[in-house]
Amino acid sequence: MKGVYIFLADGFEISEALTTVDMLRRGNVNVKTVSIYDDRIVTSSNRIPVIADMAFGEFKASTTFGPCISKDVMIFPGGMPGSSNLASFKKLMDMMLQHFNEGGTVAAICAAPSVVLSNLPDISGRRMTCYDGFEQALIDKGAVYVKEGVVCDGNIITGRGPGWALEFGLAILSHIKGEDVAAKVRQGLML
Repeated sequence: MKGVYIFLADGFEISEALTTVDMLRRGNVNVKTVSIYDDRIVTSSNRIPVIADMAFGEFKASTTFGPCISKDVMIFPGGMPGSSNLASFKKLMDMMLQHFNEGGTVAAICAAPSVVLSNLPDISGRRMTCYDGFEQALIDKGAVYVKEGVVCDGNIITGRGPGWALEFGLAILSHIKGEDVAAKVRQGLML
């Protein structure tokens, strides 16, 4: 699929989702939030309702599918049961597999690297991080678990948890637009 999308399911971690969107939009990336439901309203793990840019049907109707490049990114915030809700949505997981197999990038933070990205067929040898206590699913699939804040390994970007959301968003921005753009955003934030 062409473009940059962050997928939201009830129970998502709001700071991981919206901080990532904020970093990307500050870098002029046309990222879209997508509810996995027929409705645009998605409720965070802290019971905060958020209006996504599009519902899943709108996403499917307006998105170009087919060969993609590494700058096309599917983003999955963590939170529970948000990560489980994403992983149990078969249409989305099928899209993720196709996207990844075509060379598109997947990015996940917190529980999502383990719960969502462990659905990828071959992550053996790939360096990844996740929220403490969720690493076993990655290890079982042959990934190399790294206890770092943000880990980039080719077309997989993973973040450890909410405290790393800003760096996670900047890593995705750097992947899409280059380190110079990410550095300008970092400077504007006085980091």
